Amino acid sequence: MNIPFQPGLPVHLLAACFNKTSATYKFYWFLSLIGQVEKGETQISKQALFADMLAHAWYTVNYFHVSFGKQDQLQQAIKKVRTTESLTIDADLHQISSALIHTPHQSTSKALRYFDGEVPHRFLSPWFRADDRKLVYGLSQSFTGDCLYALYKDHIVINPAWTAYLQRNARVLKDFCYWNLALYLQGKNPNVPDIAGKLIKAPVRKSLTEQRRKFWDVVIGELGSVDCIYTNTRLGIGSYAVEHFIPYAFVSHDLIWNLIPADPAFNSTKSDKLPLLDRYFEPFYRLQQQAVEIVYDRLPRSKFLEEYLTIIPDLSATRQLSSAADKQRFREQLQPLITIAANNGFEYLQR
Repeated sequence: MNIPFQPGLPVHLLAACFNKTSATYKFYWFLSLIGQVEKGETQISKQALFADMLAHAWYTVNYFHVSFGKQDQLQQAIKKVRTTESLTIDADLHQISSALIHTPHQSTSKALRYFDGEVPHRFLSPWFRADDRKLVYGLSQSFTGDCLYALYKDHIVINPAWTAYLQRNARVLKDFCYWNLALYLQGKNPNVPDIAGKLIKAPVRKSLTEQRRKFWDVVIGELGSVDCIYTNTRLGIGSYAVEHFIPYAFVSHDLIWNLIPADPAFNSTKSDKLPLLDRYFEPFYRLQQQAVEIVYDRLPRSKFLEEYLTIIPDLSATRQLSSAADKQRFREQLQPLITIAANNGFEYLQR
């Protein structure tokens, strides 16, 4: 992926800012910078940029538990700040940024100040020797080499030669940054699904209405009721929640093989906890087995049956999921996902 060319500007140097990255700082610094320029800001406080960095990464770290690497201080700063500030996991970017800019807590301010020694001058390494901080500050203040911005103690000033370019191409530049960030994080999380989909908080989660109405209502309608695998509560049509067996925050999809009816009260408390397979796999699998048999019999062309292809490669074999091989294959698909999620910080369900 390339960024737009602009005659007279060293665009190739801007693209090179993400070469040889050893932490996420540069990606989130640039996203924060672009966001401020989009709002018409050209003299931007470092405090605002550092706060925006944490805000952009907040959901990826706290909700999806994506690892930034053991040495990445941005992830560590978010964890520290979350224990100090009254901010929820799903707080929006503006709310987080505003809280961090105006924080009364010295520990939060200290966590933000850390990045002043790591990010603003190092981002300009394609223009200047990044290991000489004083030199970078001095040269940047005269926009030497048409560098992107000038550095001062508490703020930066966008080079006027770059302002229109940044504003006009903000969307493409952010996509370029996210693309590079996704590649970087996928390297740190090789077995975690859908890294690209975990970089931005979706405005609204997709509804599970179709999975309820066209799959599980069909199953429960045939059986009359089913038992919640967690609470043994009897569930009928209209009295159950559609629940992700492995949390959505990890798998990042709504495929039917990971969805089951559950007690609504329990579902709201389970949150993104991981199920213990030794306790819950048997009832989970039996429920899936019954569901596949019923839907295959009543709605053999259901698109939801095709979603089992990621578990059982032969669609005709999903007619009953009755063989020992089917059962073993199903469990073998779930186990590594749960193990990786646990290693990334998801907690197990304690019941």
